[in-house]
Amino acid sequence: MGLLSKRALSIQQFQLNSKIFACPFCKQQMNMSDEGKMSCALNHTFDVAKQGYLYMLNRPVQSMYGKELFVSRHTIINAGIYDKVQKAIASEIKQQNPVILDTGCGEGSHLHRICEQLDGAVGIGIDISKEGIMAAAKFYNEQLWCVGDLANSPYNEQSFDAILNILSPANYEEFKRLLKPGGKVIKVVPQENYLMELRKQAFADSEKESYTNAQTVERFKTAFGHVEVKRITYTVPLEAHLVQNLLEMTPMGWHIEEKENIQLREITIDLDLLIGME
Repeated sequence: MGLLSKRALSIQQFQLNSKIFACPFCKQQMNMSDEGKMSCALNHTFDVAKQGYLYMLNRPVQSMYGKELFVSRHTIINAGIYDKVQKAIASEIKQQNPVILDTGCGEGSHLHRICEQLDGAVGIGIDISKEGIMAAAKFYNEQLWCVGDLANSPYNEQSFDAILNILSPANYEEFKRLLKPGGKVIKVVPQENYLMELRKQAFADSEKESYTNAQTVERFKTAFGHVEVKRITYTVPLEAHLVQNLLEMTPMGWHIEEKENIQLREITIDLDLLIGME
């Protein structure tokens, strides 16, 4: 698919879903023109990039995550290592034709694979990292991708049936503003054995070898009226060629000096799904 047709396809998708968007400067309703300009009544305007995403930050932001991290993450997720997590998330979204926001979506693989399991799902991904969103737009045409800041998000209130927050920082007040009545926030946080085989090699004999998410869970429970916690834990074989991708995609791997010496034959996924409703 050429760049022109990719951009044209994205413009159509943004037009179909423009009612979701609010100007990050003045909060007014936005509309998408046939030329690919997302504008509000005060003429604050954002152009669809040739790769098919919208850049909606009102100030430049430096991200610590580079292109290599997102390529590695795309490889790991599409190897199926998180399939059970994605299936569990999809099973929580009960609405017909759900509108789903993935906050801190990175290169978009989780959102794409979750939407594939749901009929008529509209998926919108937001991340502060331009590199992540560029990768998402390159990999996936079916979802809408925005470079933006959750502290000043470009969406109208009560726009989403489900808000995903997968291993990423949260903004609960904004989530509650954006959630439709009866909608769910689904946050994924590590449990104590998450990537434990890697943790043992990266942080041997230090307090970081063990992990607790108790504070995060308590903050989530305080934020929402009704909360369920579901633990998902399993161990999967790890093919040798994926080890370097795993090291590249997680901050744990960044602490290892001699990455080529790391031997991992399997990896444990151990995560909590925090499901919040008002």
